Amino acid sequence: MADQYAHSGEDKRPTDIPAIRWEEPPEGPVLVLLDQTRLPAEEVELVCTDAPALVEAIRSLAVRGAPLLGIAGAYGVALAAVRGFDVDDAASALASARPTAVNLAVGVRRAHAAYQAALGKSGDPGEAAGAALEAARRLHREDAEASARMAEHGLALLDELLPAGGHRILTHCNTGSLVSGGEGTAFAVALAAHRTGRLRRLWVDETRPLLQGARLTAYEAARSGIPYTLLTDNAAGSLFAAGEVDAVLIGADRIAADGSVANKVGSYPLAVLARYHHVPFVVVAPVTTIDPDTPDGASIEVEQRPGHEVTEVTAPQVPVAGTEAGGGIPVAPLGTQAYNPAFDVTPPEMVTAIVTEHGVVSPVTSEALAELCARSRDVTIG
Repeated sequence: MADQYAHSGEDKRPTDIPAIRWEEPPEGPVLVLLDQTRLPAEEVELVCTDAPALVEAIRSLAVRGAPLLGIAGAYGVALAAVRGFDVDDAASALASARPTAVNLAVGVRRAHAAYQAALGKSGDPGEAAGAALEAARRLHREDAEASARMAEHGLALLDELLPAGGHRILTHCNTGSLVSGGEGTAFAVALAAHRTGRLRRLWVDETRPLLQGARLTAYEAARSGIPYTLLTDNAAGSLFAAGEVDAVLIGADRIAADGSVANKVGSYPLAVLARYHHVPFVVVAPVTTIDPDTPDGASIEVEQRPGHEVTEVTAPQVPVAGTEAGGGIPVAPLGTQAYNPAFDVTPPEMVTAIVTEHGVVSPVTSEALAELCARSRDVTIG
């Protein structure tokens, strides 16, 4: 089950509220999430006491973003184990909560494997639960470290591609600390450029249909003091035509073995625009987002969202118990069908480079990605 606690924010900077944390109050361990569906109107924390509550939080996008979903999935397994629920059932439900984001399944598998290994060795469910929790905490730490390294590699790449500095970067969806154990993926690179005086302007796509750019990236840019401008997704073309974009930086929810990139819907049109206007199109994602078991872009399952997210406009608000999904202001005739994919897929030949914590892949080929993944495994084992 889940409970919600609102914070006024009057005496607390938004950066003081982590996107996710494990707590152990007297009544038992809980996983606390910053409810991203309520931003930027208010900062509200969602407290999950079991895996079903976390599954619902994942599906409703209260917690979202590829790296953070992996962390949440791992903690969800640990939560089930520590509280004595069926760990196998919890792992299965969590891994399938959102089909496109591969990090979610990776995080679940890591914590579940740690649990099973410890249980098989000691036969003690308590020790096994502790092993699952340690695996989740380790993944959380690793993601924070990966975020810092991606920012470093990404900034170096920008300096190589755009030696004049004064970068004008266009980004899509939300890729900051709200999706990471650290400062994010693509947003972390922009933040590094800002801190070193290299960022002139961050162009923020509003990102349909749920406005993660307008609600979340603008929120993070404002609190970081980054010079930013919000634009509708379909205004990006005019920016390119005016020569106002020096590079595109996006994240990824899954990268196939051939280098095809699944990211928030609207990413592929940006890649087409960038290619036509000779602007670098750069993807920033941890190695865990690369899925060697998905051979190509056509094999990526693309999540379809409810039509009311397109046919209605709903402002972030306190949900009322018992109300149905939707309930916003209609912007289309009653009965209108909506095509509402959560993601689209960009083919590898449209991607200038993929930046990971273990280095940069450019040009993007299946061979280069396989080599990177093998190198990252060697580093992890070593």
